[in-house]
Amino acid sequence: MTLSPFKTSTLAFIFSLSALLLSATAQAEGAQIAPPPDLAVNAYLLKDFNSGHVLAAKNNSARIEPASLTKIMTAYLSFKALKNKQLSLTQTLPVSEIAWKIEGSKMFIEPNLPVTVDELLHGMIIQSGNDASIALAEGIASTEKQFADMMNQEAQRLGMKNTHYMNATGLPDAQHYTTADDLAILATALIHDFPEQYQRLYSVKEYRYNNISQPNRNRLLWSDASVDGMKTGHTESAGYCLISSAKRDGIRRISVLLGAANDAARAAESQKLLNYGFQYFDSKLIYKQGQAIKSLRVWKGKARQVNLTVAEDLYLTVAKGDQASIKAQVTSQPRLLAPIHKGQVIGRVQFSLNGKVLSERNLVAASSVEAAGIFGRVWDSLLLLAQ
Repeated sequence: MTLSPFKTSTLAFIFSLSALLLSATAQAEGAQIAPPPDLAVNAYLLKDFNSGHVLAAKNNSARIEPASLTKIMTAYLSFKALKNKQLSLTQTLPVSEIAWKIEGSKMFIEPNLPVTVDELLHGMIIQSGNDASIALAEGIASTEKQFADMMNQEAQRLGMKNTHYMNATGLPDAQHYTTADDLAILATALIHDFPEQYQRLYSVKEYRYNNISQPNRNRLLWSDASVDGMKTGHTESAGYCLISSAKRDGIRRISVLLGAANDAARAAESQKLLNYGFQYFDSKLIYKQGQAIKSLRVWKGKARQVNLTVAEDLYLTVAKGDQASIKAQVTSQPRLLAPIHKGQVIGRVQFSLNGKVLSERNLVAASSVEAAGIFGRVWDSLLLLAQ
C-alpha cells in the first residue's frame, strides 16, 4: 500500500493487550505459546471469527474433497433465498425422482409426501440428507446443475478462490473441490450473514421426519457445551471431516478439520484444535463501528471537522501472556476537502508490535460534510495558499 497521499500520526494510546498475533506460518517475536497440536488429519485450519486471524493451520490451501461440508453452501443459498422472499419456511417443495433416489445419507422424503422448506433445512443440516439438498436445490434453481452454477458464483463473491462445485450434496466428483481456507470463509459468512438461522438449526441434536429419528453427526454438540454447530462430512475418498464453531466468554472460534480416520477421531482432533485456540489466544474489541477514533480538519466545508471511524467493529486476536504493547498508527489525507460522504475512506489504521505489522484497516468518515458556500470556499482557499 502506498501511503504518500496520507500523513501519519501515532495515536496517543498504546494498547496493553495480551499481545501477539499468530499467522498461519509465523509468529511475531516475544510470544511464549505452545505450538499447535499434532493432529492426525490431512488438513486443518483454526481462525477467530471476529478478527479473521488464523491461529493454526496445516495444508490449509491444499485442494480437498469437501464431502457433505458442501451442504454449508447449499444452506447459505437457501437462507439467501429465504431472505430475498424467493422461498418461505412453510412453503412445500416437490420431491423429484432424482432427489428421492439419490444415494448416500437421506432424510427419507417421498414424492407423494408434502415436505416444507423448513423440514428440508432440518433434514439437510441435522440429518445430512442428500435428498433434502437436491430438493432445495431444485426448488431454488429448477435443476441441481443450475444450482451448482449459483454455488460457484456465490463462492467467487465470497472470495473462495480455490473452490468449485458440481453438486449440492458433496458426492464425489473430480471437479468438486475446495480448501480449508475457503471452507473457513464460507462458515464465517454463514454465521455472520444468517445468525438467526445458524442459531436455530445448527445446534439441534436430533431430528425426526417420516417417523425416522436421526441424530446430528457432530459429536461435539454433546461433549462441549460451547460448540453450537456446524457440519460433518464423510466419503471414502475424503475421510471424516468436521467444521465446528464454539463460543466461550463471547469469543467465537471456527475450526476446519479434514481427513480424519474415523468419526471419533474427527471429534477428538477438532476438540484439541478448539481448546488450543481458546487456551492460548484472546480477542479484543479495539474500535466499535462508528466510534470516533480521530478528528480531522475539513477544508471548504460547512463543518470544520470530521471524525474517523471504522465501518465494522474492529477486533485483534492476540496471544495471552505476552504483555507487550501494540501501537496503533493512523494515516490520513493531509488536506481533506469537502464534500465528504459518510463512509468515504479517508484514512487507515495500522497495528504493530515490535515493529511488525499485525493488522491494517481502512478508516472512514463518520458523517457527511457538505461543501461550504462561495465565501467559505474562497476563504479556505486563501488559508491553504498561506500554508
